[in-house]
Amino acid sequence: MKDPMARLDERFSDPGASPVPWAAVRDALESAQLFWITTVRTDGRPHVTPLVAVWLDGALHFSTGAEEQKALNLAGNPQVALTTGCNRWDEGLDVIVEGAAERVTARADLERLATAWAAKWDGQWRFEASDSGFTHADGGEALVFAVHPAKILAFSKGTFAQTSYTAAAS
Repeated sequence: MKDPMARLDERFSDPGASPVPWAAVRDALESAQLFWITTVRTDGRPHVTPLVAVWLDGALHFSTGAEEQKALNLAGNPQVALTTGCNRWDEGLDVIVEGAAERVTARADLERLATAWAAKWDGQWRFEASDSGFTHADGGEALVFAVHPAKILAFSKGTFAQTSYTAAAS
């Protein structure tokens, strides 16, 4: 993702607030230890669960077991929101990535992602690339998804600013 276009929503921002810089948003996506993913069940009810994710090549990547609720939901509706931030109202930055989750199956991409997962968490999350996703040391398998953002929202707190980012025009 090239540096996206930022738009400050003055309705939800303090007077005189500036858009959250893209560098700060990208840093939050790259360094976040935990995200919350929202998917939609086939009956329309939301499903929210925490997971680890990696920002790489302008997309947010996550993995899940094929029988987990989020994977079942994605089979019917690929639209997701992934959220990260802090739980304070008066300081920090919250970021939401919206988009469609797409399976990653190319072995070269999976190998790069497995390396990124291991590096981000100092080896605590280790995967091997397979022909369909990741495998774990215990023999378990995981599907891998990429979310190329349709929209990113950033909410700065303290000086409140709501900034939306969309892909820059080519």
